[in-house]
Amino acid sequence: MFRLSSGDVAGFKLLFSIAIMYGIMSMVAYYVMHMKFITPLPIDAPLDRFSEARAIEHIRVLAHEIDGRQVGRQGLHDAAKYIRMQLEILKDRAGSDVRIEIEENIVNGSFNMMFLGHSLSLGYRNHTNIVMRVSSLESKDTDPSVLLNGHYDSPPGSPGAGDCGSCVASILEVARLTIDSGWAPPKPLIFLFNGAEELFMLGSHGFITTHKWRNTIGAFINLEASGTGGLDRVCQSGPGSWPSQVYAQSAVYPMGNSAAQDIFAFVPGDTDYRMFATDFGSVPGLDIIFLHGGYFYHTSTDTVERLLPGSIQARGDNLFNLLKAFTNSSKLENAHDRGLNRGSGTSDDGQPMFFDYLSLFMVYYSRRQGLVFHSIPVAIFLLVPFFLRLSKYGLLCSFAALFDFIKGTLFHVIGVIFAVIFPVVFSILRFARPYLAYMMFVPCSLAGMLIPRIYWNSFPLSEAGYHPKSSKEELVDQARFWGAFGLYAFISMAYFYAGLSGGFLTLSLAAFMLPAWISFHLSVKYYGHESLKSAACFLLPLLPCLLHSVYFSGHSAQFLIEKLGMAGSLPLPHGYFIPDVLVAATIGAFTSVCVGPILPVTGHWLARSSIMQFLLHTSVIALALTSQFFPYSTDAPKRVVIQHTVFTSDGGKIDDTRYDMSVVDSNALPFLFKHAPEVAKELNVDSEYSFDTANQSSREAWMMKSRSITILSKRLPQSMVPAEFTWNFHWAPEIVKGGPPSYICRLSGVAQENWTFWLETNSPGAIHIEVGVVEQYLMESMKKLKDSVPKWVDVTAYSSFLSTYNF
Repeated sequence: MFRLSSGDVAGFKLLFSIAIMYGIMSMVAYYVMHMKFITPLPIDAPLDRFSEARAIEHIRVLAHEIDGRQVGRQGLHDAAKYIRMQLEILKDRAGSDVRIEIEENIVNGSFNMMFLGHSLSLGYRNHTNIVMRVSSLESKDTDPSVLLNGHYDSPPGSPGAGDCGSCVASILEVARLTIDSGWAPPKPLIFLFNGAEELFMLGSHGFITTHKWRNTIGAFINLEASGTGGLDRVCQSGPGSWPSQVYAQSAVYPMGNSAAQDIFAFVPGDTDYRMFATDFGSVPGLDIIFLHGGYFYHTSTDTVERLLPGSIQARGDNLFNLLKAFTNSSKLENAHDRGLNRGSGTSDDGQPMFFDYLSLFMVYYSRRQGLVFHSIPVAIFLLVPFFLRLSKYGLLCSFAALFDFIKGTLFHVIGVIFAVIFPVVFSILRFARPYLAYMMFVPCSLAGMLIPRIYWNSFPLSEAGYHPKSSKEELVDQARFWGAFGLYAFISMAYFYAGLSGGFLTLSLAAFMLPAWISFHLSVKYYGHESLKSAACFLLPLLPCLLHSVYFSGHSAQFLIEKLGMAGSLPLPHGYFIPDVLVAATIGAFTSVCVGPILPVTGHWLARSSIMQFLLHTSVIALALTSQFFPYSTDAPKRVVIQHTVFTSDGGKIDDTRYDMSVVDSNALPFLFKHAPEVAKELNVDSEYSFDTANQSSREAWMMKSRSITILSKRLPQSMVPAEFTWNFHWAPEIVKGGPPSYICRLSGVAQENWTFWLETNSPGAIHIEVGVVEQYLMESMKKLKDSVPKWVDVTAYSSFLSTYNF
């Protein structure tokens, strides 16, 4: 019979108490992340308040009553007409103290850009932007203005309720609130509804390079959606610190942290922020993005019903306050004045550090202040041994104590490494049920962190001989605590000096550990070292910091898991495991951040073999439970891209036609055909089909640039080729003298005239030219194939035409 010692019983009591504590903190974080604390205002709310219900009515029209807001489709023009109609209504009822100007701006242009490591040459024409300028009667044309931007086009196959109908609706409601509240902005407001963001941000490029108001913009706010709601994060800010400072001071529900800017550089995508702030405008601004609900991003399930209640309400309340703050700021300058200040040497303080605390308030400090804040913990770590030992035991004992503290840091580093490695061993992810990832990875990660405490219980002390009256246990506890403190201190300083902005998390851990340690030492005098009350006194001062760590970690892990559904597929067998390993390692790292600060003290009770076995058995049970669930659902669909390619030559002769299929997550096509036999049947793929010998689609033929497999190749009669469609020139890779791959990409709006272009070559031989065209028209066979997929699969389908010319 298995019996527990009194020490084991005390350890399990503490373990379950800690589990309850973190469970409550996780519930609080979930409550905030899913906007449960926001009460959306109804459609009959007072006119001087932003109403989410009124905004949703706009989304309902854009996403469901209008059919398809993609370039080349009538729905995009209908959306532009609807937006302009709403703005004209506002103009008609505006007061006499404001001036309203509305324009429908047709943009044309060309530019080069680097995108995902590739050089793109872009040309465009006949894209439509809708612009409204609201100004006081006293304002001048050269007055600095504030721009609020959102795009009304949507990606192929998606109704675009979140991306970015929610952005357009929010701006329309903010514009209405500006008019109906009677507020006359001290500086002009420009509301931009651009019609071509999904096509490499062409609409914003057209505005910032050609519009007559472009040089008046002193600040901008770009709205985006990478999901259907949740926290409306400030993901990018700049140039300089002023935009984020305004946000920190004025947002009703601050939602942002400077670490997002570090991470965003690795996200495979861009927003209109790039056009305004970096590539062409150099305008100070904010990039504010819905991040949750990534399961539905760029899918057919991005509908009104998927929007998280409260998200748009919080966004609208924040936006109205931000517009007021920007227009009243003395730092708002037009392009001419910014250029003068830049030339005079007036410098900004650089990228600041900031983070919100559960959307209640925002902590903000400048780079100059950060130099002091991020250096103090390291200074404390290095000086504390001398403060504690020098006067009583001398200089040698002080250095011995410092050496013990450094060893404590190394022991904590080893625990963090094991905290990351252990979850990787159990790595199997169920994409549709992220809570299973926490059940599986957190216990084994905690077990990994306890390993140094269990197997190095006899801590090698360097200062033991200098303390005849001090117990070894007391000295070891000090070394372990200050070792953990030192790790967080050095990480915080390293982040800062690397020019990154995410060191605030470890800085806050180090800051809160100091009062917790003082509280623990005082409690030991009253309750003793073995009492769980002493552990409780250590935990209580840490609660605010731990709650923020759970909030930050939970949000980041959820974002990662949702985005893995579109992270791309890699060759098997490694491609199947890489996303699982990535999630396991990430949750392990976050566990070390959330639990690591408490282990120097609580490890005294938790570092027992019985608890270690319990944690590992829990992970094994969670692993077995996870393996029984299907990884996808209608709430978390698998994404599949199907391209129907028609090959022609000599000006119209059909040579071949085929289906190219690609998945965009780790489960490759064999998984789809195994669990969706109706799709395999439609494609005449049987159990003997070999994916190892299947034709890999060439990079030039595959318009979406993903790995794909040619499933079916057959010839079509001439009558099956559509007679009318919009031709869009797409890319064909070319590498010159070892440079980056270059592409020609011509994307057009609807126009009667043809594109005219020429190519120059000095090749003495024959010239071989291929022109690729992407079209949203689907032939009947393609529609039938798309209809055959099960509901847990979301399909993006389109046709492409690859024409070959030989001269």
